[in-house]
Amino acid sequence: MLLYKTFTFDSAHYLPRVPAGHKCANLHGHTYTLKVFVEGKPDPMLGWIIDFNDLKNAVSPVIELLDHNLLNEVEGLNNPTSEMLAIWLWNKVSANLPGLKRIELKETPGSGIIYEGA
Repeated sequence: MLLYKTFTFDSAHYLPRVPAGHKCANLHGHTYTLKVFVEGKPDPMLGWIIDFNDLKNAVSPVIELLDHNLLNEVEGLNNPTSEMLAIWLWNKVSANLPGLKRIELKETPGSGIIYEGA
């Protein structure tokens, strides 16, 4: 069974490694949507996989590092493509979230990444 919670954050970035003239070389921003999935079986007594509040508490401190910041200035995100950001988020969140199964990161409503770890 998969349980999920959705988070949003606003960040700016630019992509320093794109070809000359690419529009993403310019500073721009996104309202990102992050969906974090935890896999497990419901606890027989409590009836849940994880308390939604515990999930929020595991992810929110990581989101705070990104929200209303320039991603290029966040340690480990010097080339903050969606792919690199998804890996970075996974590495930060998985340390405090047993059962993490998948993250879905949307840069725009129609573009995003699904990452399930290395």
